[in-house]
Amino acid sequence: MAVNSCFYECDVFHRRLRPKSHEFRYRVFYFHLDLDEMDEVSRVLRIFGVNRPNIYSLRDGDHFQYAVDGSGAPAPAVEKPRAIAGNVREFLRRSGCPLESGSIRMLCFPRMFGYVFNPVTIYFCFREDGEPHAAVVEVGNTFRELKPFLVPRTAEGPGDFEARCPKDYYVSPFSPVDLEFHFRFHLPDRHLRVFIDSHDAEGRVLVSTLTGRRRELTARNLAWFTVKFPFLTLRVIFLIHWQALKLWLKRIPFFRKEEVPGSQRGVFRPHRSLQGRKP
Repeated sequence: MAVNSCFYECDVFHRRLRPKSHEFRYRVFYFHLDLDEMDEVSRVLRIFGVNRPNIYSLRDGDHFQYAVDGSGAPAPAVEKPRAIAGNVREFLRRSGCPLESGSIRMLCFPRMFGYVFNPVTIYFCFREDGEPHAAVVEVGNTFRELKPFLVPRTAEGPGDFEARCPKDYYVSPFSPVDLEFHFRFHLPDRHLRVFIDSHDAEGRVLVSTLTGRRRELTARNLAWFTVKFPFLTLRVIFLIHWQALKLWLKRIPFFRKEEVPGSQRGVFRPHRSLQGRKP
């Protein structure tokens, strides 16, 4: 049975342009999962589970959640999380881009040995006829906060997505919250091409790319990636802090999260410095 779900073996690249140059590159692999195929994915990948412990595990509560009481409000903490697809559809509805039916595919890191950290998760949303509808980018930070951004499909070509969005979100102590994200990416096929830049009033400050090649969803490929990229999610969080140390040693200006709580908007699972404010 052919499935849409697959893996992408990727290069992650970041370049800081101002006030001092800094760049790094590392290799990872991503899961690209059709949320309608989870039973089949779990059958093919015996070390992958959905909402249950395993070596790899996709859990609803690891991604942004709306309250289950029907209020439509972001949930600061979730005891009984709703399904990922339901939250994505709710976000699309609240963003004026509703999708009542059709499939959703997500590009993400699942939990690995119980630990997860996703700097970026992308949801590709399709109408019932299979045509791309829109994308949602969920950005995570080291405070375990999450913030989704709507990235519409462009008219320039099928499967292309682009948006410029105010960040209004604390991602790094070396980047102000009042930057603007510029998202540009293509519908994943044989290749993955994602570009996320940050801009201030003077122009581009950060360049980020995620590029990769599609690999088939097989137990053999997952076993190989487990050996090739051991403790993947722990490695990602370690590299983030390692690069932060290098930026600190370069004396890049440092911004504390608590300094600008009023400028951080639309945040899910808000840190204690934001609690008491309406997200």
